Amino acid sequence: METNGYPTPNGVARGSKGMSSANGYKAPQPRVLTVDEALPLTPFTSVIPFNSDIVPLPSVGLRSSVSLFPTPVDRAKARQALDSLNSEASDPHNTSRRLQQTLDDLKELLKPEGIANFTFKTSSKLSSGPDLSEQPNVSLSPFARRVLDQTSIDFTCPPPEQPSPRDIGNETGPLKYPPPTKARPPQNQRAVTNDAAHATNSNIKVDTPNIRADKLHIKAQASKEEPVSQFATPPRPSPARANSNSGIAVVIPGLPGNFRREEYAPGKSSSNKSLKPVAQPISRTPSQPPSQRYSPAVPPSTIIVQLPPHPIAQPQTQTQSHSLPPPQAHSHSQHLSKPQTSRQQQAPAPPTVLPKESAPGGLAVVIPDLPLTFNPQDYEVIPDSPDTPQHLSRKRKRSDIDGYEDDLAMSIDQREKADTAARNLREYLQEIFEAEDQIQADNGVSNAIFTITSDGIGLNSVAQTRVESLLQKIITMGRFTQAPLDELLRLQKLCEGTLRDAETLDIKFNDTMGESEVEGALQQIPNAELGLKAARTSLRLMSGGREDKQLYSEDVTQAALDVFRNVVDNCIVPIVEMRSSGTSAETFKLLSAQKKPIANLLTQCRRVLSLLATLVASVELSETVINTLEFTASRLIFVENAPFERDSVLGVAKFDGLRVVAMDTLAQIFLCHPAQRQGIFDEILTSLEKLPVTRQSARQFKLAEGGSIQLVSALIMRLIQTSARKPDDEKQNRRTKALEALNGDDQDIQPVKSDIKEASGGHYTIHSETRAEQQPVTAVQELRDLVSPLLDTAKGNASYVVQFIVNRAMKSTKTGDAPYRNLLDLFVEDFITCLNSTDWPAAELLLRLFLFKMVYLAEGDKTPAPAKNMALDLLGLMGAAISELNSHVRKSATSLDGGDDLARYLTKLAYTSLEKSASPADLVSWPCGPFRVSLEFLDERCSADPQLHSAVGFFMAQWASKIFVTYDSINDDDEEGQQTDREYGRLAYRLRMMIADRRWLSTEYSFDSISPPHARLAYSLTLLHSQFCQSFGRVLTILLGSMTSEQATVRSKSLKSVNQVLDTDPTILDREPAVKLLILRCSNDPSIQVRDSALTLVGKCISLRPALEAELTPGILQRVNDSGVGVRKRAMKLAKDIYLRNSNRDVRSSIADSLLHRVADLDEGVQELARQTIEEVWMSPFYQSTAGDDSSAQFKLAMAEHVALMVKTVQRGSGVSNVLDKVLQNMLADNSKSAAANFRVCKNLVATMFETIIDNSAEQGSDAPSARDALQLLMIFAKSNAKLFTAEQIQLLQPYVSNVGTGDDLAIFRSVVVIFRHVLPHLSRVHNNFLAAVRRELIVTVGRMTRAILDDVVACLWIISSVLEDFQHLTKMALSSLLNIQNMKGMDLNKPENSDAVRKLGRLLTLGGTLGKHCDFDPQIESFKERFRTWKDNSVSKLMADTFAPFASPSQPQDVRKTALEAIGMVCQSWPKSFSSANIYTSFLEVFGEKNSALEAVVMRAFKDFLLLEEKRSEAGNEALPGAAADPTAKLGVMGGSQGDGVAIGIAQRFLPHIIRISLAGQDEQALLATEVVASIARQGLVHPKECGPTLIALETSQNAKIAELAYREHRALHEKHETILEKEYMRAVHLAYVYHRDIVGNTNGATLDPYTSKLHLMMDVLKISKVKNRKKFFETLCSRIDFHPSKIDVVKELPEHLEFSQFIIENLAFFEYQSVDELLATITAMEKVVAATGTGIAHSIETEIFRVSLDQPPPIDQTQINEHNHGPPAQPEVDPMRLRLLTASSMMLSSLWEARTFLRRLYGLMNNRRDSKGKAVPKDLNRTPTKVPFVTGDKFWEASSSTMSALDSEDSMLKQCRTFVELLTVDHDFKIAAEGDDEADQARLSTPSDDEENNPSGAPGGSGKGRKRKAVGAAHGRKKRARSSSVSNGRARPKLNGKRGSVESGEELG
Repeated sequence: METNGYPTPNGVARGSKGMSSANGYKAPQPRVLTVDEALPLTPFTSVIPFNSDIVPLPSVGLRSSVSLFPTPVDRAKARQALDSLNSEASDPHNTSRRLQQTLDDLKELLKPEGIANFTFKTSSKLSSGPDLSEQPNVSLSPFARRVLDQTSIDFTCPPPEQPSPRDIGNETGPLKYPPPTKARPPQNQRAVTNDAAHATNSNIKVDTPNIRADKLHIKAQASKEEPVSQFATPPRPSPARANSNSGIAVVIPGLPGNFRREEYAPGKSSSNKSLKPVAQPISRTPSQPPSQRYSPAVPPSTIIVQLPPHPIAQPQTQTQSHSLPPPQAHSHSQHLSKPQTSRQQQAPAPPTVLPKESAPGGLAVVIPDLPLTFNPQDYEVIPDSPDTPQHLSRKRKRSDIDGYEDDLAMSIDQREKADTAARNLREYLQEIFEAEDQIQADNGVSNAIFTITSDGIGLNSVAQTRVESLLQKIITMGRFTQAPLDELLRLQKLCEGTLRDAETLDIKFNDTMGESEVEGALQQIPNAELGLKAARTSLRLMSGGREDKQLYSEDVTQAALDVFRNVVDNCIVPIVEMRSSGTSAETFKLLSAQKKPIANLLTQCRRVLSLLATLVASVELSETVINTLEFTASRLIFVENAPFERDSVLGVAKFDGLRVVAMDTLAQIFLCHPAQRQGIFDEILTSLEKLPVTRQSARQFKLAEGGSIQLVSALIMRLIQTSARKPDDEKQNRRTKALEALNGDDQDIQPVKSDIKEASGGHYTIHSETRAEQQPVTAVQELRDLVSPLLDTAKGNASYVVQFIVNRAMKSTKTGDAPYRNLLDLFVEDFITCLNSTDWPAAELLLRLFLFKMVYLAEGDKTPAPAKNMALDLLGLMGAAISELNSHVRKSATSLDGGDDLARYLTKLAYTSLEKSASPADLVSWPCGPFRVSLEFLDERCSADPQLHSAVGFFMAQWASKIFVTYDSINDDDEEGQQTDREYGRLAYRLRMMIADRRWLSTEYSFDSISPPHARLAYSLTLLHSQFCQSFGRVLTILLGSMTSEQATVRSKSLKSVNQVLDTDPTILDREPAVKLLILRCSNDPSIQVRDSALTLVGKCISLRPALEAELTPGILQRVNDSGVGVRKRAMKLAKDIYLRNSNRDVRSSIADSLLHRVADLDEGVQELARQTIEEVWMSPFYQSTAGDDSSAQFKLAMAEHVALMVKTVQRGSGVSNVLDKVLQNMLADNSKSAAANFRVCKNLVATMFETIIDNSAEQGSDAPSARDALQLLMIFAKSNAKLFTAEQIQLLQPYVSNVGTGDDLAIFRSVVVIFRHVLPHLSRVHNNFLAAVRRELIVTVGRMTRAILDDVVACLWIISSVLEDFQHLTKMALSSLLNIQNMKGMDLNKPENSDAVRKLGRLLTLGGTLGKHCDFDPQIESFKERFRTWKDNSVSKLMADTFAPFASPSQPQDVRKTALEAIGMVCQSWPKSFSSANIYTSFLEVFGEKNSALEAVVMRAFKDFLLLEEKRSEAGNEALPGAAADPTAKLGVMGGSQGDGVAIGIAQRFLPHIIRISLAGQDEQALLATEVVASIARQGLVHPKECGPTLIALETSQNAKIAELAYREHRALHEKHETILEKEYMRAVHLAYVYHRDIVGNTNGATLDPYTSKLHLMMDVLKISKVKNRKKFFETLCSRIDFHPSKIDVVKELPEHLEFSQFIIENLAFFEYQSVDELLATITAMEKVVAATGTGIAHSIETEIFRVSLDQPPPIDQTQINEHNHGPPAQPEVDPMRLRLLTASSMMLSSLWEARTFLRRLYGLMNNRRDSKGKAVPKDLNRTPTKVPFVTGDKFWEASSSTMSALDSEDSMLKQCRTFVELLTVDHDFKIAAEGDDEADQARLSTPSDDEENNPSGAPGGSGKGRKRKAVGAAHGRKKRARSSSVSNGRARPKLNGKRGSVESGEELG
């Protein structure tokens, strides 16, 4: 029998009625004293004042007890309560809280520590014979029987009489009975006292030489009916044996000599480990009858139990919480041993010898000796496993049930507080009623309590507040039922008047109120607050749980609700919607000053609404009240609160508090009124469009774990969770009683059948855990029957929500008016935020359904492209959430690893779950599985947060679902599977009971407190095994598969989604090798958008897996040269990051090379980014070191490495040198921010190059740069800034000019010469010897150098001569060359024998021109006059030009002319005045006249060099020529002063037409050179902008990227300066571009493919600078150029020129990037006007001239009649071929224009309402950039346009084109035709550019812009027409449909 955890003292057994049952003898029992008789004997009389309530009320049930109830009425009330208990106790499976609490109260009273221990003196017995007096036969009631069965009382009584007391006393000595002890079995396990068994077991003789008997565990084999059990007998005092000859002898011999205990015990932790019982311990169930507990002892017998010689390999594991009593009748022979929580292998027992003194009839346990082959190493010691901690979950004792307050054990203080609360309410009500009576008598009003109402008087605000507070206290204390009903009704009556007044109270606020109106409304706030307080009092009276029907008035409830609605609708909501700006700003300011009273009113509203929610849960309200409350609460949910506190009068958080209560109210209605559920969902979903779509404004519901979501998201999850929750029966009973009270007919109301009873009994067959263990299949099925309807309901509701939101989102866009697309993202993000929160388990269900829906859309073949795009977007979000969850589990498991037992168990389960190897049984395990841990965590917090009840119910349903889903996977064949099967049975029973009664878990079991980290990990593990998370593989497959989609936007979206997933789970790159390959493939995609997304993903991959860097870098560098500006910039940023992370020289060099080339990019932003990046990676790392003159070895090594890198970069060639020169100049320029720091770094780099490369070049290894490469880099530095070099460094270069050879030596020589050329001007005269030596070395090389090197050598010689002021050497050289040239004038160089002279002349001309370019010989003019005596001029340069000019005449050989022109050009560069000489420019004109391309290139190169020098001269602070610095102190511009002034203008005016002709004549280098000259002329403004502008616009369409880039740059600069002038030339430029493409490119299409791009897109890019009105004018003018007069079209050519030009314009218009909706609509309108104006006449001409349609034509001939009479169709009249060709060409232009118009409408999603084309239907914001509709491409337009342009190929195709055009002009496809005979105005309706336009022929342009049906569709086939109206000019009306209806329908079917 249970003893409530306390052992039975002295081993005394108790009979069924408290009597000793030994030997069947009944000892006499004295009468128990009554309470009154016992009080004088107790210390209670010393308590002053003494209150009899201190003594517990229940009596012991004796007839002599004095009645505790003074009156029959009190006795009847008590009997009523007892009858109620008896009724509940009649059902043995009832788990009623009241019944259980009462039983526990009685058990607490009977605890030993709660009962005084009295020792009474008794008189000695006169006789030792048996007492023959019989106790009265007491019949116990069901409740008393349950008290007796479930209660054990420990008491001390004399031992039973023995036959021979003396013998016993002599044998064992006097017996001593120790007092009762409080030793409780470990782990709160109840002990079962079986005194008969103890009496028998106490006779066992145990000989234990080495082992204590209290640690002996014996496995005994019982009868076949009983299972094998293992028990241990603890030492305890034993009474005298009845028969000393019968007993049990257990002899355990000594252990063998080689026995070691540590080989069998688990070592250090052995104190915490014990052997595991093989069988479950037997405990008594409460329903077991006492007769079975006190059976007589079994007869003595001898049982020999021989243990097997081999140890048990795998002892069974039993958990304490799973130890259930099997149905056995012979429980008397077993004793409950201490349950074990760990596994331990049983060690073999030592041999046992039967003792000699053992009686033959005794019970002997024989333990054999260990076998000789025993080897301790063969046995494995199984340590304690932390996998499944068993001690966390404990079966509760009835005295330990949490959550049930014991009124008698509470404390006197609490009872006194309850009495005080009741007394205070009674006194205050008495005060109120006395005052009311006094008022009625005196006709006065007490201001302290009452106020005047329309119906009389009512309680004022203070009284309402106090009485409501007192009511709340008494209800909380449980004394509300004791309050007199008449007083409560009278109080309710006092509130009715106030409620009626508040219902009609005029308290309205709006945003247009003035100050006086605001003050008037504010004065009504106290009255409104009083009405709300009266409503609170009335509702509090009804929510107290009383069963008096008079309290529940529907009128009062409705009145309270009306008051609440009046205040909320007219006051609270308008104030909340006011903002600090706009029309409500003034009212907002006035109300903000009165915030406190309004805030108090809001608080009262929140409290009233909370009471209404409580009333919904406790009382069955009328349908009207429920509907009104539902509507009001729903409206509060969707009131738009302010996003910021400054924009709210009341405060954002305060109003959100009211909305949270509204959410609770809706949830209660949803739970208690299933019929309202569909309406609630519909109201919520249809109101979603009222929600704000900005994330900051939308997410105002604060989560408990941090973060914010939408309130409506929380509401939806709450409702879904409530759907799976079983309603509480107690609430149902309360509602039923309230309904009885409202109806007033108690007889007609049937008691509601308890669902709990149905769950624990009723139609269920499993009534206990034992039965569930025996019949697991039935238990699981019964759980399924209970849970499946709940889950189906929840899933159905969730599916309805998901389907509604997704369907609406598919019909809207993020930029559209409907917010559902944005709301879909918000909902999914909110649910993801709540995914890992235990408070919102419905988030997983909703996300799962969203995922399934998105998977269906993404995999559907017929899914529209926008829907597929949306699906990929959301799949990326959800995939990232799943990855994040996996990462969270991994991190949490790592952080909890090594913690307590629960942490270790969850950690191991987490690792196995991540490896997909976790057992389902572990997941649903009862002791400490993730579901149990999460549920305990939730259940523990329910008392603090009642909202969690829905989460608990839903989570229990999910747990149950997981149980019966995983149950089928159990293998029943092995023993472990059978054990798991039994566990599932018990678990299913427990879950069923928990779902039926949410208090069952806390009643029956306790669990250690769960920390939040443990709970989060456990809940995450449940999520990992959910369908949502297990779908990750499929989501990833879809995302990867979409990367190869045909639509570019789908590919781009999939890349972004994969990026989101990689953010959370980088291991995908390791698991899925295809990811990397697909990304690389997308990086080369034709779409810029896809390439950009792929590049982003490439950067992500490198950051996550740096090992992929080497493989992905080439793709990134390739994108540095991408055509997309954004792609180039992104690639440059990625390349920079790779550069800084990577130390490989080759990688760095390739990155630097790519970045350097972007310095000359077409886009200025890219240029600046490239310069900045080079500066950051090449200069910035050395700023700090160079600032402090660091000379450490580390710094020197770093500089040497950097020099090697720069050299390697220069070695790559491809123009790096020229670009690097410009980059360095930019870095070192004075306007650079870091000029000084960059100069220091460059100076150190130059010094490092001299130290490590030149000085020690012989010692360097193979990796060191060569001298040639190093000098090339030094040359670049010298060009950028000569001050980087020192004189000492320059002197080190002298040896390189002394030995000039070929190959590398020549390259080295040139580099050194260039360095000298730039640096020597800055040397002083102190280095004269060095300069003279260099001059000597250079002079001897002049005759051997080519022109390129000769230029640098002569420049260097001139600089040295200028510094040394010695010009003799160069003067002699110039004179010699000129004389030799002069001598060859009369020679006929065309003769073959003079070929050597030609070569010599060429060298002389080159030398002379170079000398004339770099040297100023005018100071030595006398020397020249001496040699040229006939020369009279004063300019040596003029002498040179005149000397060279004869050799440029057409009579000279080509090579001579070319060299002479080059020489003239070199002289003229430095002496521009020579360009104006007649002989010079005449020679140039002859060249252009001959159109000799080679000579033209020479002349243009001369012009280019001169013009570039002129530009430099005009730029302040820049030197024009290196050789100009003859005087270091002087800053000369160009030699000859301002000679260039006017020369450049003369060149432009004289030669520009020839240069333009050359630029537009090709796309080769010649054209590029001409373009450069044109660009230079345009830059300097040498001619009018209109002369260069059209040429530049045409050239920027060139296929040569350099030409297009140069022309675009100059066009943009010209447009910025002269926009008003150029805008008049754009039409001429468009035509020039068309001619350019027609004649040079050979393609007159207006766009390029892959992707579709307008050929004039660069021109449009420039036009972005202009105003919108200028662009509109340009587009309208462009459309007007398409218009034509048919008579002026020349159709003789194969393709008329105007047709080609029009097609060029149309295709450009179709693919322009429009900057505003206004200009787009203007373009479309202009197109429609052209077609409407010209198309009508063309269509009419086609009908009358081609198809011969006239007004008097007979009706059409039936084709069937023709076939029947074998007559063919009428002969077609002959058509003039030229006329047909003309009309066809005209229709082709107009058809293509209409196709372009339709394409633009479809592309930008514009309405097809041409009737409003004048601006009625334009969007609100005309200046916004138009948005393209996703997935609309130009394929169909291009195909239609190409097909139209081929219509002139044959007569059939021309007729077909004409017929199509007539159809186009006749039928308006933009309007749908209704039924025949309807009015025309009613037939036409707007349509959107949907798929019907995609497939239909384009909508027709109406005649005169009306858009109507012009003629019958079949007119082209000879059908008869209707008579026309005379008002043709106003547009032809659409005739009613007759036989032509079929054609219209056929057109609609195409759509």
